[in-house]
Amino acid sequence: MTRTAATETEFAGFVATIGRGPGRSRALTRQEARQAFGMVLAGQADPHQVGAFMMLLRFRGEDADEIAGMVEAGRDAMDLEEAGLRADLDWPSYGAGRTRGAPWFLLAALALAQAGVRVLMHGSNDFSAGMTVAQGLAALGLAPAADVKAAALALRDTGFAYLPLAGMAPALDDLLGLRRLFGLRSPVNTVVRLLNPGDAPAGVDGVFHPPYIDVHLGVAERLGRRRLLVLKGGGGEAERVPLKPASAHLWDHARGRSEQVLTAKPGLAPLSPRDDTSALFAAVWSGTAAPPTVIATIEATIELGLLALGRTETAPRTIWDARQTRR
Repeated sequence: MTRTAATETEFAGFVATIGRGPGRSRALTRQEARQAFGMVLAGQADPHQVGAFMMLLRFRGEDADEIAGMVEAGRDAMDLEEAGLRADLDWPSYGAGRTRGAPWFLLAALALAQAGVRVLMHGSNDFSAGMTVAQGLAALGLAPAADVKAAALALRDTGFAYLPLAGMAPALDDLLGLRRLFGLRSPVNTVVRLLNPGDAPAGVDGVFHPPYIDVHLGVAERLGRRRLLVLKGGGGEAERVPLKPASAHLWDHARGRSEQVLTAKPGLAPLSPRDDTSALFAAVWSGTAAPPTVIATIEATIELGLLALGRTETAPRTIWDARQTRR
């Protein structure tokens, strides 16, 4: 589909709806958002319109109905059924923390995969100052999946796949990259976190700002997802450093929303991101290094995955220790 004067005129109506001004503008309905964002992804809107659309949505504040429609449009644009992606746990990784170090959550996800949980991690770390997921995998002699089909094969063969957004949905990746021009994140940052490309029954998600928790849970509810655990995580990632108590917020399709307080582990020193290296990352995975706060972080993050899955009877340390017998 191509951009024409007719599609530009149609899209202008969506921009006008959200941008008319105080007392006159309104949020898009779920169906309107799905249609509008579908037009963006299909290249049917003028680039100036796209920029205005994104920043108006941001300025108004994220609305669960709008984001749900945009997620549906994002999934519509991907050929997920043919690829056969199937996961047990959805793990988005789109954090952009400026003080992040190594992605210790990646080791938690790999340990869960070794324990029989099919984990699909997808994301983009373009705006992070720390070690990226791709760099963490490289330190372990592993690599991201090149595309959706490669991720499906990796899930089948190893139980884990990391699928970069650029290989999964290039148009969405381009939109995410507009942050370089805006100097601000856009609602696309929320949309990509909620794509759940492997149709996993459970998901674990981290946000940087607590107000986004309600949006994520609201979208999960609207899209009929079975379970989604959301927390304010380090650098916006689904990672927990247990230096202090935290709250995990769960959407369960059978029970609705709930909140669980996660206790702190005493005697830990803060992480030192500047000390994180590829060598240390690999050594922690192999068991030749075991910094207490790092190990506590990995185990606390494994716990997040187990809570999302509803497997609270399993001890995180059991899963972490078991992975060492499979090196």
